[in-house]
Amino acid sequence: MVRLTKGDVAPNFELESDEYKHYALADFKHQNVVLYFYPKAGSSVCTLEAKDFQNNLERFAKEGYTVIGVSPDDVKALQEFRESNDLGFVLLSDPEYTAHKLYGAAKEHFKDGEKTYETIRSTFVLDGEDRIVFAGYDVNVNGQIDELLEQIEKIK
Repeated sequence: MVRLTKGDVAPNFELESDEYKHYALADFKHQNVVLYFYPKAGSSVCTLEAKDFQNNLERFAKEGYTVIGVSPDDVKALQEFRESNDLGFVLLSDPEYTAHKLYGAAKEHFKDGEKTYETIRSTFVLDGEDRIVFAGYDVNVNGQIDELLEQIEKIK
Protein backbone atom coordinates (compact mmCIF):
# COMPACT_ATOMS: atom_id res chain seq x y z
CA MET A 1 0.00 0.00 0.00
CA VAL A 2 1.18 3.50 -0.86
CA ARG A 3 2.06 5.80 2.03
CA LEU A 4 2.90 9.36 1.09
CA THR A 5 5.27 11.41 3.20
CA LYS A 6 6.56 14.95 3.46
CA GLY A 7 8.29 16.02 0.26
CA ASP A 8 6.42 13.63 -2.04
CA VAL A 9 4.64 15.03 -5.08
CA ALA A 10 0.88 15.00 -4.50
CA PRO A 11 -0.71 12.67 -7.08
CA ASN A 12 -3.15 14.34 -9.44
CA PHE A 13 -6.70 13.02 -9.78
CA GLU A 14 -10.02 14.12 -11.22
CA LEU A 15 -13.30 13.57 -9.38
CA GLU A 16 -16.87 14.86 -9.47
CA SER A 17 -18.09 17.25 -6.79
CA ASP A 18 -21.44 17.43 -5.07
CA GLU A 19 -22.21 20.27 -7.51
CA TYR A 20 -21.64 17.98 -10.53
CA LYS A 21 -18.41 19.81 -11.40
CA HIS A 22 -15.28 17.88 -12.21
CA TYR A 23 -12.21 18.92 -10.27
CA ALA A 24 -8.63 17.83 -10.74
CA LEU A 25 -6.00 18.52 -8.12
CA ALA A 26 -4.21 20.38 -10.93
CA ASP A 27 -7.09 22.91 -10.83
CA PHE A 28 -5.68 24.03 -7.48
CA LYS A 29 -2.13 24.52 -8.81
CA HIS A 30 -0.34 27.38 -7.02
CA GLN A 31 -2.79 27.08 -4.12
CA ASN A 32 -2.14 25.58 -0.72
CA VAL A 33 -4.60 22.76 -0.03
CA VAL A 34 -5.79 20.73 2.95
CA LEU A 35 -7.05 17.47 1.43
CA TYR A 36 -8.88 15.09 3.72
CA PHE A 37 -10.37 11.65 3.14
CA TYR A 38 -13.35 10.54 5.22
CA PRO A 39 -15.37 7.30 5.16
CA LYS A 40 -19.06 8.24 5.08
CA ALA A 41 -20.99 11.48 4.65
CA GLY A 42 -23.56 11.83 7.39
CA SER A 43 -21.96 9.43 9.87
CA SER A 44 -21.47 10.93 13.33
CA VAL A 45 -17.65 11.11 13.25
CA CYS A 46 -17.50 12.35 9.64
CA THR A 47 -20.09 15.00 10.42
CA LEU A 48 -18.08 16.14 13.45
CA GLU A 49 -14.94 16.30 11.29
CA ALA A 50 -16.66 18.26 8.50
CA LYS A 51 -18.17 20.72 10.99
CA ASP A 52 -14.72 21.22 12.55
CA PHE A 53 -13.32 22.09 9.13
CA GLN A 54 -16.30 24.37 8.42
CA ASN A 55 -15.97 26.15 11.77
CA ASN A 56 -12.30 26.80 11.04
CA LEU A 57 -12.56 27.61 7.34
CA GLU A 58 -11.67 31.25 7.98
CA ARG A 59 -8.54 30.22 9.89
CA PHE A 60 -7.43 28.04 6.97
CA ALA A 61 -8.26 30.79 4.46
CA LYS A 62 -6.31 33.32 6.53
CA GLU A 63 -3.28 31.03 6.24
CA GLY A 64 -3.91 30.72 2.49
CA TYR A 65 -5.36 27.19 2.40
CA THR A 66 -8.30 25.70 0.51
CA VAL A 67 -10.06 22.72 2.16
CA ILE A 68 -11.19 19.75 0.05
CA GLY A 69 -13.01 16.68 1.40
CA VAL A 70 -13.04 13.34 -0.43
CA SER A 71 -15.24 10.33 0.32
CA PRO A 72 -16.52 7.25 -1.50
CA ASP A 73 -20.09 8.58 -1.28
CA ASP A 74 -22.08 9.33 -4.41
CA VAL A 75 -22.81 12.90 -5.49
CA LYS A 76 -26.37 12.86 -4.10
CA ALA A 77 -25.16 11.81 -0.63
CA LEU A 78 -22.57 14.61 -0.72
CA GLN A 79 -25.23 17.15 -1.70
CA GLU A 80 -27.35 16.13 1.28
CA PHE A 81 -24.27 16.21 3.54
CA ARG A 82 -23.37 19.75 2.40
CA GLU A 83 -26.93 21.05 2.76
CA SER A 84 -27.64 19.50 6.15
CA ASN A 85 -24.36 20.80 7.60
CA ASP A 86 -24.05 24.09 5.68
CA LEU A 87 -20.57 23.19 4.42
CA GLY A 88 -18.66 25.80 2.43
CA PHE A 89 -15.82 23.79 0.94
CA VAL A 90 -15.42 21.39 -1.99
CA LEU A 91 -16.67 17.82 -1.48
CA LEU A 92 -15.52 15.22 -4.00
CA SER A 93 -17.06 11.83 -4.77
CA ASP A 94 -14.63 8.91 -5.17
CA PRO A 95 -16.82 5.77 -5.35
CA GLU A 96 -14.10 3.79 -7.15
CA TYR A 97 -11.50 4.82 -4.52
CA THR A 98 -9.29 6.24 -7.29
CA ALA A 99 -7.84 9.16 -5.32
CA HIS A 100 -8.01 7.14 -2.09
CA LYS A 101 -5.63 4.55 -3.57
CA LEU A 102 -3.24 7.19 -4.95
CA TYR A 103 -2.90 8.69 -1.47
CA GLY A 104 -2.82 5.43 0.48
CA ALA A 105 -6.17 6.29 2.04
CA ALA A 106 -7.85 2.98 1.13
CA LYS A 107 -7.59 -0.38 2.82
CA GLU A 108 -8.20 -3.40 0.61
CA HIS A 109 -10.41 -6.29 1.76
CA PHE A 110 -11.67 -9.49 0.20
CA LYS A 111 -15.21 -10.55 0.97
CA ASP A 112 -16.68 -13.64 -0.68
CA GLY A 113 -13.80 -13.54 -3.15
CA GLU A 114 -14.55 -9.96 -4.14
CA LYS A 115 -12.18 -7.05 -3.58
CA THR A 116 -13.64 -4.15 -1.60
CA TYR A 117 -12.16 -1.05 -0.01
CA GLU A 118 -12.66 1.04 3.07
CA THR A 119 -11.40 4.54 3.74
CA ILE A 120 -8.44 5.18 5.99
CA ARG A 121 -9.23 8.57 7.55
CA SER A 122 -6.32 10.64 6.25
CA THR A 123 -5.34 14.29 5.91
CA PHE A 124 -2.72 15.94 3.72
CA VAL A 125 -1.36 19.47 3.61
CA LEU A 126 -0.14 20.41 0.13
CA ASP A 127 1.86 23.46 -0.85
CA GLY A 128 1.27 25.49 -3.99
CA GLU A 129 3.77 23.35 -5.89
CA ASP A 130 1.80 20.14 -5.23
CA ARG A 131 4.27 18.89 -2.65
CA ILE A 132 3.09 17.16 0.48
CA VAL A 133 4.19 19.07 3.54
CA PHE A 134 2.21 16.94 6.00
CA ALA A 135 0.61 13.50 5.72
CA GLY A 136 -1.55 12.03 8.47
CA TYR A 137 -3.04 8.53 8.37
CA ASP A 138 -5.60 6.99 10.75
CA VAL A 139 -6.38 10.51 11.86
CA ASN A 140 -8.19 11.18 15.14
CA VAL A 141 -10.72 13.94 14.47
CA ASN A 142 -10.42 15.28 18.03
CA GLY A 143 -7.71 17.92 17.93
CA GLN A 144 -7.07 17.43 14.22
CA ILE A 145 -7.70 21.06 13.25
CA ASP A 146 -5.26 22.43 15.83
CA GLU A 147 -2.63 19.92 14.72
CA LEU A 148 -3.09 20.90 11.07
CA LEU A 149 -2.83 24.59 11.86
CA GLU A 150 0.33 23.91 13.91
CA GLN A 151 1.81 22.07 10.92
CA ILE A 152 0.86 24.97 8.64
CA GLU A 153 2.46 27.43 11.07
CA LYS A 154 5.73 25.43 10.92
CA ILE A 155 5.78 25.75 7.12
CA LYS A 156 5.89 29.56 7.17
